[in-house]
Amino acid sequence: MPELRRHSLPVSTSNVAATSTPELVIPPAAPGVAAPKVGFVSLGCPKALVDSEQILTQLRAEGYQTAKSYDGADLVIVNTCGFIDAAVQESLDAIGEALAENGKVIVTGCLGAKKDAAGQDIITKVHPKVLAVTGPHAVAEVMESVHLHLPKPHDPFLDLVPDHGVKLTPKHYAYLKISEGCNHRCSFCIIPSMRGDLVSRQIGEVLVEAENLFKAGVKELLVISQDTSAYGVDVKFRTGFWNGRPVKTHMTQLVEALGQLARQYDAWVRLHYVYPYPHVDQVIPLMGDGHVLPYLDIPMQHAHPDVLKRMKRPASGEKNLDRIQAWRKMNPDLTIRSTFIAGFPGETEAEFEYLLDFLKEAQIDRLGCFAYSPVEGATANLLDNPVPEEVREERRARVMLLQEEISAKRLQDKVGKTMRVLVDEVGPREAIGRSAADAPEIDGVVHIKKSLVPGKQKLAVGGFAEVVITKADAHDLWASVV
Repeated sequence: MPELRRHSLPVSTSNVAATSTPELVIPPAAPGVAAPKVGFVSLGCPKALVDSEQILTQLRAEGYQTAKSYDGADLVIVNTCGFIDAAVQESLDAIGEALAENGKVIVTGCLGAKKDAAGQDIITKVHPKVLAVTGPHAVAEVMESVHLHLPKPHDPFLDLVPDHGVKLTPKHYAYLKISEGCNHRCSFCIIPSMRGDLVSRQIGEVLVEAENLFKAGVKELLVISQDTSAYGVDVKFRTGFWNGRPVKTHMTQLVEALGQLARQYDAWVRLHYVYPYPHVDQVIPLMGDGHVLPYLDIPMQHAHPDVLKRMKRPASGEKNLDRIQAWRKMNPDLTIRSTFIAGFPGETEAEFEYLLDFLKEAQIDRLGCFAYSPVEGATANLLDNPVPEEVREERRARVMLLQEEISAKRLQDKVGKTMRVLVDEVGPREAIGRSAADAPEIDGVVHIKKSLVPGKQKLAVGGFAEVVITKADAHDLWASVV
């Protein structure tokens, strides 16, 4: 009996250990009611994961059940990724598998918005038997297709849906998507063509969702979007309301409010996909008490001004370096994660060496590097002087070799220090946790030696623990409980 694939996330570094997503647990239908069952396959990034959660929440609200295997499902929904060629192929393979094993398949996600050079939908061209295709962030459209091919039950069981909705992550952490789409037009990226321009969620709605997640036991909230720093730009930072008081739709005010909630529930808030705009300077002081984590995920992509210009990125390498140094003066504990592209069209050896010099100076804590990969529909494909594939791969390897040295040194500096970690797994001999510097699934972990000494802390999944770091390598830390 083939099981449905589990959710998977793109990994930007080779050091990340494989992790499995927990099974989706949903209360059973009322006795005597044969609820229709929907299988779900979710692929892609955390933003796609949130889309999947929203669809699953609506399905459950209307009385549908989920199936663990293809033959146990009345139909299957596949949420696709279409960012790079490998993701496109993985999505097409997942659709093909679902069609072969079940036969009734609805497709949603980024690949659903992608067309070939002739303007034909890529999915239906390869898999003409799918029941329906929608783009990303399309809960209403997906539900319309579900209703058409699998009519909803008469009794909706609204009381079985928790306030925080259905989640695919472990109970102790969750993603909070604050906006959809992007106003940038980076030459290597086709996300705006699939997800559209920036659309910020109402700040009151975002904060209510965050509070419901904390009430449900979430201990780490990961803020995501295409451009977290631009939150509210599309609505001119208009004032919303939360708990009866006015709050601006702006990154700074949002983070400040999330920090208040995190303190109330003794939890963490982690910021992803932050562009280094000047107003981010105002966020750093909010990271002082350990609830808004001193962690910024900043997708810089390159450092050389000419390469950034060809990429149509909204920053220069020199300003990024100045800003990083200023931030670290404000908060020496700040962890910076970033991603870079090696071998972008036209990249000379001198421009690549400039990137290496930048990395030596910037000392990025967590770094992923991709060899440039042409994406159908991206304007970068039209640029002159493409870099040969073997050179792209060689440069990527050089970046990662340098980063391994940087990471090993920065992690070695943590040996002997006491830090707070969030426990993800507990085994017979050790537990696996993460520090403030470690986002789930993309960064390193802390291996915690369990203690049999009476009076020592008990380690529990989803709980915090104080540990002393005893050893480090280039990716992970080892520790013992305090």
